[in-house]
Order: sequence, then C-alpha cells, then structure tokens
Amino acid sequence: MPEELDENIHEIIALLRQAVREFASPIVTEITQHTLDPFRIFISTLLSLRTKDDVTRAASLRLFEAAKTPQDILAMTQEQLEALIYPVGFYRTKAKRIRDICAELVEKYNGQVPDDLDALLALKGVGRKTANLVVTMAYGKPGVCVDTHVHRISNRLGYVTTKTPEETEMALRQKLPKEYWTEYNDLLVTYGQNVCKPVSPFCSKCNIRSLCKRVGVVRSR
Repeated sequence: MPEELDENIHEIIALLRQAVREFASPIVTEITQHTLDPFRIFISTLLSLRTKDDVTRAASLRLFEAAKTPQDILAMTQEQLEALIYPVGFYRTKAKRIRDICAELVEKYNGQVPDDLDALLALKGVGRKTANLVVTMAYGKPGVCVDTHVHRISNRLGYVTTKTPEETEMALRQKLPKEYWTEYNDLLVTYGQNVCKPVSPFCSKCNIRSLCKRVGVVRSR
C-alpha cells in the first residue's frame, strides 16, 4: 500500500484540489490573496496558532489597521497590543512574543522579515510550521509546512509513518514531489478542517477513501 500511495500521490492531489473548492481557504492563504507583505503574513500566521480562522481574521484586520510595520508594533504598549488581538488563543503570550520578534526584526534585519528558513527559526518563539509558511507564502520559496492536519492525514493515508510534525516534514521532503510542496499544506488543512476530522472523520463522503489506508481510524461517519 505505501508503494501504491507513492505512485498515486498525483491522483490524490488532483482529487483533493477538486474536493476543497467548496470550502473556505485557510486564513493565512486568504490573507495572501489580498497582500504579499511578508510582515502581515508572518504576524497573521503567529496569530493563527491554536486559534479558529474567523477569530484570526478579525484580529488580523484590527491589528493591521493600527500597525503595518514592526516599528508600529513596538510603539504600542503590551496592553494595547493585547486588546487588538484578543480573543486569539493565548493572546497575552502571543502579544509578548510578537513584540519580542518585532524587536529582533528591527535590530537584526532593519525591520524586514527574513526570507531564509534558518533565520526565521532563529527568531524567538518561531517554529518550523510558521517559518515554512512564511518562506512559501510570502517569498514563493519551496518548503513543506506541516501542522496537525498535515501530520495526521499524511499518516492516516499511510503516505508516511511518523510520530511528530517535524518527522512528517522531513519524510515529506524526501518523498513528496516538489511540485506539490507549497500547496500540500493548504489542501490538507482545508480537508482536515472539513472532512478528514481528527475524531470520527467523514469517510463516507471522502473522495480519496479508496486510496487511503485509514491508519488509526477507529470510528468514522
């Protein structure tokens, strides 16, 4: 089956492209449809972590009305920033992290968001998911962004056998055709939010079911 999946990945991607057309795009993808500003993409990605898309959307709009650069963020107090991004998940922690990152951007990069994965990872509090999303979405560079949906579905399919999102990223870099790297995250996040749910996925209306090994699926709808 894994070998078959390797051969069928082109069909899987094509079917996923069809399936996600009826659903809304992930919030960061939606933002990139309106702006390619790396700073806005970066900050909205940080806000989106552990936060529903509609909350991230509203918080991002409020924040970018008031602040368009790292310098603008640093001109605010912690409390002002918290008020603008509330009620995103862990908004107090995120406000402090965003201010710390903005200070680093001003000090080390003249207020610009670096386009290098390692440079982004060196910023305090930036993980691989965020860094990969920024380099792919903001700069059009190749990268494999792996969140919980990508990790779960890639393993559920039987396409990879990994225990952590980072392991999944490395496995995908080895076997996923490079032409799909950037869109793979969008496709699986959208599919994971709407069809291939963490618990009791909608296997009955899944258009890639015949190509899926359904690893770990105990109950489905």
